[in-house]
Amino acid sequence: MSDPAVVTRLARELTAGVKAAELEDFYRDLHRHPELSFQEHRTAAALTARLRAAGYAVTEGVGRTGVVGVLYHGDGPVVWLRADMDALPVREATGLEYASTVDGVMHACGHDLHVTWLVGAADALAAARDAWSGTLVVVGQPAEESGGGAAAMVADGVHERFPRPDALFGQHAAPGPVGRYAHTPGLVLSASDDLDVVVHGRGGHGSRPEAAVDPVVTAAHIVTRLQTVVSREVAAKDSVVLTVGRFHAGTRHNVIPAEARLALNLRTQDPGVRARVLAAIRRIVEGECAAAGCPVPPGVDLAGDGFPVTVNDAGLDAETAAVHRALFGADTVLDFGPATGSEDFSRLAPEGVPYDYWFVTTTPPGIWEAAPGDGLAAKIAAVPANHSPLFAPDLSALVPGVRTLVSAALSRFT
Repeated sequence: MSDPAVVTRLARELTAGVKAAELEDFYRDLHRHPELSFQEHRTAAALTARLRAAGYAVTEGVGRTGVVGVLYHGDGPVVWLRADMDALPVREATGLEYASTVDGVMHACGHDLHVTWLVGAADALAAARDAWSGTLVVVGQPAEESGGGAAAMVADGVHERFPRPDALFGQHAAPGPVGRYAHTPGLVLSASDDLDVVVHGRGGHGSRPEAAVDPVVTAAHIVTRLQTVVSREVAAKDSVVLTVGRFHAGTRHNVIPAEARLALNLRTQDPGVRARVLAAIRRIVEGECAAAGCPVPPGVDLAGDGFPVTVNDAGLDAETAAVHRALFGADTVLDFGPATGSEDFSRLAPEGVPYDYWFVTTTPPGIWEAAPGDGLAAKIAAVPANHSPLFAPDLSALVPGVRTLVSAALSRFT
């Protein structure tokens, strides 16, 4: 482990010249022009231009729209820094002067901030490369929101085409008062599975329900019964979230449709619990359809590969957290424990390579102070969070977010 005091001093020296105004301009431009998963062409081009100007060897189109920049400076470890680039199909409601110009698309999860942090760190480390020795690999990952971006980069040979990492780092914007850094050793993010359910009924006229098998009523029973899975089939010590995110059926007021479709999302932190809940979902769907006399068995299918759990290397996280304490103050580093959110970040780490993933809080001071509730947890629940149309990180988090990445890289290089 590098001496946190040494890393802190060096990180401050390397980031002393970071220009907040320049970072703000870059961030605002990204925020105005959000792009959905695997459509991040403009964002990738902006990242590529900055990396090439700083002296990185850049490869575009990795995993369709991903970017990888490599900066070699002598013998030493290989460090990867990663940021995701895609936006969400959310209509922005922040009222910001630099709000999204793309109707129905918004950087509602802070990925524009992540790319800006990555650019700032890449610039700072390149400008002071004589202060460290090793290889820095900067990764702009597409399609985190859809869950396919990291897998696409791996399938495109990111582990074979570029220097194998000795450590991989990533970070994410989160609600909370600006100036907090959430580190959790071990399990930090949950696995996530999407499921598509199709209930097959028998269509008919609304005036003669006795001649039909109504899939809407059956699907409604399924939705209600699913609410008991977590409360009655999962132990209190196990963290599980089961959501019905979509219910679609029918075309007219007086037509009983032939089918109803549900879209479910499941969050778990233990493989055994995941298997039990998936089995319970299938049992409930099949049981309700059988009880209703549906003419065809229902469909219950996993949609895509989902997200794996994210499990930080405990030793690496402890080292990074120690550096961040030294850099920002002992009371700024917190451990919120495992979250029910999910990420595909861990898929970028080759087998056996340690990684560390932490959160940087970004709620504007005025919004934080006005939020109701006593204590950190209560106020976090009251402010606009990731995926909200009101999510708007405070720009004072730009430079600190650069320093977190720079210091993490230096903890490996020095």
